[in-house]
Amino acid sequence: MRAAIFERQGLDNLKVKDDVLQPTISDYDVLIKVKSAGVNPIDHITVSNIPGIKPLPHIPGAEVTGIIEKVGNHVVTLKEGDKVVVYNSIFDGTCDMCLSGYEMLCRNGGILGVITNGGFADYISAPEKNVFKISSNVQWDVAASLATTTKTPYHALREASLKLNEFLVIFGASGNTGTMAVQFGKKMGAKVIAVSKDNWIKTDFGADYIISDYDKVVEQVKDITQGRMADVVLNSLGVSTWENSFSCVGVNGRWVTFGGLTGAEAKLNIQSLYRNQIKLIGSNGSTRKEFADIIEMSGELKVRVWKRFKLENANEALRALFAKERDGRILLDIN
Repeated sequence: MRAAIFERQGLDNLKVKDDVLQPTISDYDVLIKVKSAGVNPIDHITVSNIPGIKPLPHIPGAEVTGIIEKVGNHVVTLKEGDKVVVYNSIFDGTCDMCLSGYEMLCRNGGILGVITNGGFADYISAPEKNVFKISSNVQWDVAASLATTTKTPYHALREASLKLNEFLVIFGASGNTGTMAVQFGKKMGAKVIAVSKDNWIKTDFGADYIISDYDKVVEQVKDITQGRMADVVLNSLGVSTWENSFSCVGVNGRWVTFGGLTGAEAKLNIQSLYRNQIKLIGSNGSTRKEFADIIEMSGELKVRVWKRFKLENANEALRALFAKERDGRILLDIN
């Protein structure tokens, strides 16, 4: 089969070969003919420098959708021809985290495409427990965005206990996870304030308010909320927006993150934290139950696609992640 594969880390070492062995499956696995794969920062750092990569040679690709080609002898919930998406948290199902329903925090687990071969290939094998059937009316663009781009902000907003009529401020609202956060915020009944220079986040994705002047975010959040400030602030951008985002949180509010693209070290005013009883929340991936919930909603979700690449151009697709002009998702169209 064809696959984007590397023997040593480094973007220049990622090569597309057409003689890679097709993966085998056990009695409890399925073989998926990959239709589309999302391109994510996790794929970039997997190829570039993240430690613990296995096996080598290695195929990246953490966000995968396709059609089942073959099922193992003991697979009962899936069949050949099913349109599916892969839940990309690898878990053992037996540790305390898994038994508590937090499979993405498995003490012996990891991420598909990082500790296992991923989806930048014609075929991928996966355990039945990681594979979910999706409706035929779900667009491939959405399906290829469920395993990371969609599940991550959904879990974050649930961890922050976002409620009806609360004010939600989203930093990075026009990013891939940001557009999903806007949609989920509206579905949860919140009043969504998007921090973005792009008006389409309101017209296309339903944000209630847009703040485009980054220097006046706190002031404008105060005006919009009539002094109440935000009940929940979602900031996946990191240190560059830390001070403004923390200042937007109101009394008994929650600040939640799942990323630090602009840096991870920040200063914290402890007095503001306890005086206003603010909760700082770290969020990681999603549970399988939440992933199933997302799939139920997937027919109503929208994705903004910037560029599509063929598998042969996987290296170029990874480099494009950090293009200044990027304005939406990057996808690999594989089969």
